[in-house]
Amino acid sequence: MPAPSAMPPLSPLRFEPAMEVIEPDEPITEAGLVETLGKISATTFEHSGHATRGVHAKAHGLLRGELVVAEDLPSVLAQGLFARPGRYDIVLRLSTVPGDILDDSVSTPRGLALKVLGVEGPRLTGSEDASTQDFLFVNGPAFGAPTPAKFLGVLKLVAATTDRVPGLKKVVSTVARAAESVIEAFGGKSAAVLTLGGQKATNILGETFYSQVPFLYGDYIAKFSLQPRGGLELLTGKAVDARAGPNALRDAVRQHFSVIGGEWEFAVQLCTDLASMPIEDASVAWPEDRSPYVVVARLRVPPQPSWSDARAAEIDDGMAFSPWHGLAAHRPLGAVNRVRKATYDSSAKFRAKHNGCPIREPRVALTAIS
Repeated sequence: MPAPSAMPPLSPLRFEPAMEVIEPDEPITEAGLVETLGKISATTFEHSGHATRGVHAKAHGLLRGELVVAEDLPSVLAQGLFARPGRYDIVLRLSTVPGDILDDSVSTPRGLALKVLGVEGPRLTGSEDASTQDFLFVNGPAFGAPTPAKFLGVLKLVAATTDRVPGLKKVVSTVARAAESVIEAFGGKSAAVLTLGGQKATNILGETFYSQVPFLYGDYIAKFSLQPRGGLELLTGKAVDARAGPNALRDAVRQHFSVIGGEWEFAVQLCTDLASMPIEDASVAWPEDRSPYVVVARLRVPPQPSWSDARAAEIDDGMAFSPWHGLAAHRPLGAVNRVRKATYDSSAKFRAKHNGCPIREPRVALTAIS
């Protein structure tokens, strides 16, 4: 693969444990998040008879491909999974944020979950028996709340409206999109408006995705990004007619990958200054003029069926994606990441129990594309 993007001289900070600050009430907030996400899952299960995730419930594409790590990375970038050139099988799940299965005319932020297979090295606690590395992304550079406690407040409002009045949600989404257009015209972007349905009705394959929160990057601290390439960049901002059907995004992904593939560049943003690039405030987008994203790998996804009942059973129901599935070299950092471990574990157990479908980490290469 091509050499990594040109990188200006950087002085990335080496991680020290004192850089993370655990608040006294964090366990209480974590318990509240587990309870609230559990209520969302229980509500949707009661109405549909099928257990789904508490967030990112609706998938729009389930894809297989490979991750190719760049050659000749400088030492600050040759860390963890990216320490040496290599190729890995991958699974991707494209989704939208809400915990209920909504008509795609209710347009909300988009997500991409990436699972890398056959990864070797010291593991995170609770992930010792696996050989995968998960990365989770959303199409915005910063999380919608600075702390888990603030996020819990928002989530409780979401839980109160889960699976209720879908027609009203369409109206709210239309109004929110108009409001977001006005905000963007003045150079801004509102996470709250986007969460309410202000996401523009564009093709999910053209989005740039971000980890939003920081992780260990070997000796350093980093955020991650996926940038569309290989023709996917031509879909950035391209409108999707959400009136075409309740699964307009899924149909757009299926149409694209039925004839051509696509690529994403995996890029890393190293932390060079804790004041402007905080670990504990997840709502701060790290300034790219202080530390640009630098490409360290490429995701290649060939043409394939992006949705089928068999693939949904294998990936959507049979797999869980969590930032705590992976290498110790990429340990999640910050409060939002810390509370994700219990909440994601609880969600996976709920789905496994109510769907009667064991959730396992894949250990071998995925060969057939069905």
